[in-house]
Amino acid sequence: MKNYIDLSDIKDLQALLTEASELKKAHAALEIGKGKTLGMLFFNPSLRTRLSTEKAAKLLGMDVLVMNAGSDGWALEFEDGAIMNSNKAEHIKEAAAVLSQYCDIIAVRAFPELKDRKEDEAENILNSFKNYASVPVVNLESATGHPLQALTDALTIQELKKKDKPKVVLTWAPHPKALPQSVPNSFTKMMQKMEFDFVITNPEGYDLNPEITKNTRVVHNQDEALKDADFVYVKNWSSYEDYGQKLSEDKSWMISQEKLKATNNARVMHCLPVRRNMVIADDVLDSSSSAVILQAKNRTFAAQAVLKEILEETANASELGKNA
Repeated sequence: MKNYIDLSDIKDLQALLTEASELKKAHAALEIGKGKTLGMLFFNPSLRTRLSTEKAAKLLGMDVLVMNAGSDGWALEFEDGAIMNSNKAEHIKEAAAVLSQYCDIIAVRAFPELKDRKEDEAENILNSFKNYASVPVVNLESATGHPLQALTDALTIQELKKKDKPKVVLTWAPHPKALPQSVPNSFTKMMQKMEFDFVITNPEGYDLNPEITKNTRVVHNQDEALKDADFVYVKNWSSYEDYGQKLSEDKSWMISQEKLKATNNARVMHCLPVRRNMVIADDVLDSSSSAVILQAKNRTFAAQAVLKEILEETANASELGKNA
């Protein structure tokens, strides 16, 4: 694995999940990252992604540098050929090159603006780091995806599932803000890689990008979709068709114990943070149905597996270079 930008960067998913499980069982400090540095740049807030990835790096023996790019550094210009006569003081070409001198892996978090679909889908910030950095780049959540969260979700389901082919339902839920499609996009891509019975349910107008959902079944009746589910992944997202818009705040889509009666004693998942009694009711989050804390715990080991694989590939490439 040279970078971890998207789930397509995973060479062998089952091997990566097995590695994450083994790292979780061991939960011990390793030395593969000794003398190496992870640099994390946050253009947006973070709690679990930041802390779990930092812990993962330290468990591998790495040093960690963290920077809030929006406030701690110079405003960055990402446009090629730009005449830099505004408030942007540094171009990504220099910034990425310099960071590559300080860091052995660069991890970036940058949310979408949710104003221009074409612009968000271009993933300008993430791809600029990939293009101009000379070290591997890891996606800590971008405009269209959150592959670390999706790997965590797969690890959690694999750990909890009681049958080989569980029914997994991704359900939209109400939220007071318009949120990105990043998490549901990556979760959908991940479930398509697994041998699961996967269904998406959302109100009319909230269908995800059809290039991502492909042949996945989409049901606009939540009660119908939840029937006999083994896992229910709850997440809000804004409209893709009416890009970035909040078309509805239909509170009947909130997940409660009453909703779960139709399921097969489903475990309920959410990437967190979650708005209680808006997205998921207290009677679910405070019950044994909830798997959200386990998901949060597994963030460390998913990140650790990814960083370890990148370090191993980098070391192997370096060794081949010496012997060439």
